[in-house]
Amino acid sequence: MRYPNPLCIALSAVSLFFFFACSKSSLTDPRETGQTTLSTSKQVSTASTTPVGTVIYTSNGYKLTFTNNAGGFDDATRQKFVDMYFSIYPTLLNRFYTGASKQVTFVIDPNYNGVAYTSGTTVTYSAAWMANHPQDVDVLTHEVMHIVQAYTGGTPGWLTEGIADYVRYKYGVNNGPAGWSLPAWSSSQSYTDAYRVTARFLVWLERHVRASIVDDLNTALRNKTYSANTWNQLTGKSVDQLWTDYSNNPAL
Repeated sequence: MRYPNPLCIALSAVSLFFFFACSKSSLTDPRETGQTTLSTSKQVSTASTTPVGTVIYTSNGYKLTFTNNAGGFDDATRQKFVDMYFSIYPTLLNRFYTGASKQVTFVIDPNYNGVAYTSGTTVTYSAAWMANHPQDVDVLTHEVMHIVQAYTGGTPGWLTEGIADYVRYKYGVNNGPAGWSLPAWSSSQSYTDAYRVTARFLVWLERHVRASIVDDLNTALRNKTYSANTWNQLTGKSVDQLWTDYSNNPAL
């Protein structure tokens, strides 16, 4: 399946590119296909690195603004990020919140020492992390879920992050090669540990207690109706009772 002739416009400090016919499996750059590249000055990039600057991709009503501030950023990673945005992000909107923004910005930051973070509709990725962990592209899957979530009103951070890692587990495309997986249960854990620990708990609940549990929690968090009693309303048990059940038989 191919995207219907999306127009991709690249604006950088040194050059102007037009990208056409980005496919779902390979959103290609004219440098790779022999298409004409228009440039206002000398081309300074190579096929293996992404030019410093901003590229805008659009397809099927979705828009991705990709800003690379890191010299030497791997172009294969840029390609994967673009592919994943157009395949994964619409899926998350369709499942969790169709009203989420369809205009997203990715920033590659050479000065950020973390992994990635989301603010509003912008996801910032550490250039160093991606250079050192090129298989870990599913940080994108986790972070774009935060754009879909956009919870307000003091929602529990452990549950927000747990749902985002649940999404990485369910929709990630490269978790195995990245060495990312849900951890086995241990007695030292708590459902409030967030991230992968909470995500595994949610997967267990989905399989053994209530198939729609993640969707229902997501709705309650978005609608600001979530409380400790939400677990009782959805399952007939408190979250502590559910964690005890999980601990007694944690097999997925």
